[in-house]
Amino acid sequence: MRTPSDDSMRRKVLVAGSVGSVTEWFGFTIYGYLATVIGPLFFPSADPLAATLAAFAVFAVGFLARPVGGFLFGHIADRVGRRNSLSWSFILMAFATLSIGLLPTYTQIGALAPVLLVIARTVQGLSVGGEIGVSSSLMVEYAPDSRRGYYGSWTAASGTAGLLLGSVTATLLTSVLSEEALGSWGWRVPFLLGTLVGVVGWYMRRRIDDTPSFRTIKRAGEVESAPVAEVLRNHKKDALTAVGFTLGYTVTYWTFLAYVPSFVSQVAGLSLSLALLSNSLGLLLLILVTPALGALSDRVGRKPLLVSAMVCLAVFTYPAFLLMSTGSFLVILTVQLFLGFLVALFNAPAPTTLVELFSTRVRASAFSMSYNLTVAVFGGTAPYVSTFLVARTGNNAAPAFYVAVTTMITTLVLIGVVKETHNKPLKR
Repeated sequence: MRTPSDDSMRRKVLVAGSVGSVTEWFGFTIYGYLATVIGPLFFPSADPLAATLAAFAVFAVGFLARPVGGFLFGHIADRVGRRNSLSWSFILMAFATLSIGLLPTYTQIGALAPVLLVIARTVQGLSVGGEIGVSSSLMVEYAPDSRRGYYGSWTAASGTAGLLLGSVTATLLTSVLSEEALGSWGWRVPFLLGTLVGVVGWYMRRRIDDTPSFRTIKRAGEVESAPVAEVLRNHKKDALTAVGFTLGYTVTYWTFLAYVPSFVSQVAGLSLSLALLSNSLGLLLLILVTPALGALSDRVGRKPLLVSAMVCLAVFTYPAFLLMSTGSFLVILTVQLFLGFLVALFNAPAPTTLVELFSTRVRASAFSMSYNLTVAVFGGTAPYVSTFLVARTGNNAAPAFYVAVTTMITTLVLIGVVKETHNKPLKR
């Protein structure tokens, strides 16, 4: 039987978990939105494309650090609790984000500037590597069985809200400030503000209890002493399933949400401020529909939504890039709204589905390792690969082929391997 105190704690978890995810993802992704500004400051080059590629390469560095962060913070979450793990990852993110905001540029300290930028992005990657797997476990383990899809969708929605906050911030900066002011000091503002907001999220997360599922195995003396080793010994199939599940999801997500603003600005010829505005509106739609789609997955199941999203993305991405290449703001906005809905269709039930794959004893570690490894190899490099494909082939729609191949692989995994879990209890 549910008690008022249970409902109160669940509300606290939803709020604290969501605020924390917003600030984590804002700090991590604001770099991507300002890559075209940051690139020439830290990687001076006569070729603007070369500077942008270098900036996106550093963007990918943060992703490459994520599996290590997933290993570290997943282990902490499965050994000493979800709340403690999230608190420590938060502190790390605040430190790294502040560091980027204070870094001197190439003209000030020479080659040391990009080295320090790479180090700061690596620390950010460690932090965010412990965020989604542990935060999703926290949300879903607190949820009533009949509402796990809804609770888990808030992890996805709040993470995307962090991206939206970054996009809106970048839009305002590029619209209000001159190019000179943006390059000299304006780009630093979001990194400094993100650090201050992060303190609030850390405080809120410290005030919640650990999850009922973790407390249950702790009382029973069933906490796994070496969760990563246990995953490699006895949960390899589920971990590989999570990799295949994440592949098309992460390539699509980071192609559309991190690469497309640069694409419509540099390739389609739209101004950077309008490109970011269009992206922001697409993100807003994604956030608004995600909780509703998460609730829908509690009624009809996870797989119908997941399979529909992947098939549609595989089919419609190529014409979407062709349409965006026209440079028309209204056309680009319409396309981004449509793609935003398709991404939300997968994004909403995805965290809960991954949580339901694993048992409580290894859940945070298994989720964090498999998810972050896939994101590091395929998601973080998606903007770089997309930029390279367009430059190498001369085909503005070339990134669509990358999206189509990866989404079809995920579709096959969903149909052939992933079992429906919305009507089953969490694995202990």
